[in-house]
Amino acid sequence: MTITLTVNGMNCGHCTQTITKAIMAIDAKATVETDIPSKTVKVSTELEREKISAAVVDAGYDVLSIA
Repeated sequence: MTITLTVNGMNCGHCTQTITKAIMAIDAKATVETDIPSKTVKVSTELEREKISAAVVDAGYDVLSIA
């Protein structure tokens, strides 16, 4: 399943690394693609959307939407 999150506050390479590490910590098999200009994170995972969103929030970012 592919999940697309819109993340507020993701504006640099360090932000994308932090978010990627947070997601990979709960799903080492996940594929994570970040896009700073559109503030989106695409995740291919078997985990529920809520768990992925919670990992991003726990890393210190606001999730504005999940698709």
